[in-house]
Amino acid sequence: MSQDFAIPPDVVALSDYARLAQKRLPAMVSAWLDGGAGDGVTHAANLTGWDRIRLAGGVLADMRGASTGLSLYGLALDHPVLLAPVAYHHLAHPEGEIETALGAAATGAVMTLSTLASTRIEDFGSVAQGPWWFQLYAQARREDTESLIRRAEGAGARALVLTVDAPVKLRNTEERIGFRLPDGIGAVNTIGMAPPRVTAMPGRSAAFLGLLETQPRWEDLAWIRAATRLPILLKGVTRPADAIRAIAAGIDGIIVSNHGGRALDGLPASAEILPRIAEATAGRVPLICDGGIRRGTDILKALALGAAAVMVGRPQIHALATGGASGVAHMVTILRAELEVAMALTGCNSLAAISRDVLWQD
Repeated sequence: MSQDFAIPPDVVALSDYARLAQKRLPAMVSAWLDGGAGDGVTHAANLTGWDRIRLAGGVLADMRGASTGLSLYGLALDHPVLLAPVAYHHLAHPEGEIETALGAAATGAVMTLSTLASTRIEDFGSVAQGPWWFQLYAQARREDTESLIRRAEGAGARALVLTVDAPVKLRNTEERIGFRLPDGIGAVNTIGMAPPRVTAMPGRSAAFLGLLETQPRWEDLAWIRAATRLPILLKGVTRPADAIRAIAAGIDGIIVSNHGGRALDGLPASAEILPRIAEATAGRVPLICDGGIRRGTDILKALALGAAAVMVGRPQIHALATGGASGVAHMVTILRAELEVAMALTGCNSLAAISRDVLWQD
């Protein structure tokens, strides 16, 4: 991978970062980052789902004092662009997650540190200059899960993002290329923690060889809720009934996500799922949406469908691999600028003014 992290002048959209990252990253890393589960149907649908939604322009609106600001879990944010949890940032840059955090802080974007980060929680927290959240994967033993929670709290995390939609995986793109992590890069925060028990029994295939025996269940959600005072956002919700049950269990927010098409192939696009979750939850908790967000117009559409904010995953790694911290900051700036243009041309002078009226109705 090239160590030149200068941003070329022709990078003006997130697709440009994706194009350059494809050239810079080793083929094995690109297969891991840009591939999806199975045939990649859901991954592709995420990207096209937002395109199928058309906008209704609005003219002559009073845009004086227009703002993209919002308040979210006690944070006053300048814009609704958040960085989703992504593992192993060291695959894209020698400084890994710390470099991403610098770019996030420069643009006021909340970053979410993954359980599978290639940087220690404590090291990250000691240098993070802006607010950050911690993505929690529940571990096989509750004591290990609690250790991660306490470490995140102690390092300064402002919320927990409990991700529950990918206990197992089947990613053919990674299988075909034989993906493996390079020496020296790994999930440093789970070293020494007990792996899932694997128990061979008649009638059980690879996915059921005990790998799911210790995965989180609803009773574990209640235990995690009682284990911390931090806000908890449940990530990976695609079914309205699950969202309602999570709220009843004390969850503070829902992240509408199909794991970027990297978990269960055949799920609908996030753009299709979001309005159903929004209708079912009726504003009881904030909704955040990820999956295929590549333009400011996508953000506008997501907010019109009920989201309070959006997350971007792959684009932050594309930008990190291309331009380091400056690339991440530029990527967020592009999205914010595009959102501002979209708001201006649909007559919305604040995020609160965005409604379904900005969506074209057939």
